[in-house]
Amino acid sequence: MLDITQHINYHHTSVFNILKLTLMKLDIQHRSDIENVVNVFYEKVKTDETIGYFFNDVAKVNWDTHLPKMYDFWESILFETNVYTGNPLLKHFLLNKKSPLTVAHFEHWFVLFEATVDELYAGEKATMMKSRARNIATLMPTKILN
Repeated sequence: MLDITQHINYHHTSVFNILKLTLMKLDIQHRSDIENVVNVFYEKVKTDETIGYFFNDVAKVNWDTHLPKMYDFWESILFETNVYTGNPLLKHFLLNKKSPLTVAHFEHWFVLFEATVDELYAGEKATMMKSRARNIATLMPTKILN
């Protein structure tokens, strides 16, 4: 039989463990998880003071077509499905011709992207997504700004 102190400690530990499990983030496992990251990320981008301008005013992004392309892009990277067709390097090269991009823009893009992944998911695929995004943010300016 538990005395009252043991009962309180047991109950506190159980509640704590339930809360901890509730707060634990899952890894990216499905395309729907990718869609979630992309949608949350681009909602931030649309109103971002640093890079929102490129999407809203320069590229005048059609979100109905852009978002599914981004889902395909990230699905191809994370799950090796090869569903993405496109040339992101060319798109950014043309965008840079319209309005100059800087390394700082790509770095800011990455900071927003990484924060979005971190607030939603944790695990191997989430880490891979952030790593690939870091590579993009590092390599893209070296290819289009030089």
